[in-house]
Amino acid sequence: MIKTTARALAAAVLALLPLATTITPAHAAETLSLHDAIEALPQAAESRDGYERTKFKHWIDEDKDGCNTRAEVLIDEALTPPNIGPGCKLTGGAWLSYYDDKVVDGPSGLDIDHMVPLAEAWDSGASQWTAARRQAYANDLGSERSLVAVTARSNRQKADQDPATWMPPAADAQCTYLADWVGTKLRWSLTVDRNERDTLRALAVDCEDTDVEYERV
Repeated sequence: MIKTTARALAAAVLALLPLATTITPAHAAETLSLHDAIEALPQAAESRDGYERTKFKHWIDEDKDGCNTRAEVLIDEALTPPNIGPGCKLTGGAWLSYYDDKVVDGPSGLDIDHMVPLAEAWDSGASQWTAARRQAYANDLGSERSLVAVTARSNRQKADQDPATWMPPAADAQCTYLADWVGTKLRWSLTVDRNERDTLRALAVDCEDTDVEYERV
């Protein structure tokens, strides 16, 4: 995915949040093989106690340019750029949904998926975060894998499932998805439970040449 100036600026603004909150500044980027990245994930039991989607404030206009996080991702990931009207209303354009290898014309057929769903993030450690860190997670434009434009159908099929119960239907998406999932968890220091790790290990057998690049926040 090619980053546009708009998304890069939004990410820069997000990076300034630690100055006013308790969010930890970013670390240096790291690269691991998919196998080693899976082993680097901390393991812990999951709990959804107390989860509410509203605890992750999302789709905000972080850089105050008139386009919220959803629009920034759509603009960034478009194969054919959309028209940007008043109030950042997007029309036209075309996108590739890599989960199901489908080209989508117009933004209305797309959802912006949190690679690691908000509920899964909560289960995996975000329940202990400040509201500011949860907001930063839900609007993370600093990594191209954190948020992805996909068909509404594939996003809703995935819902809040982890790779133990859902993987993208497109065969060519499998290794990319595993790297994106693991990289997002490492970026945000999220945990995996035993079943999730075992599944990731098994699925990664067919992805020997896949690396995971991530930058912790």
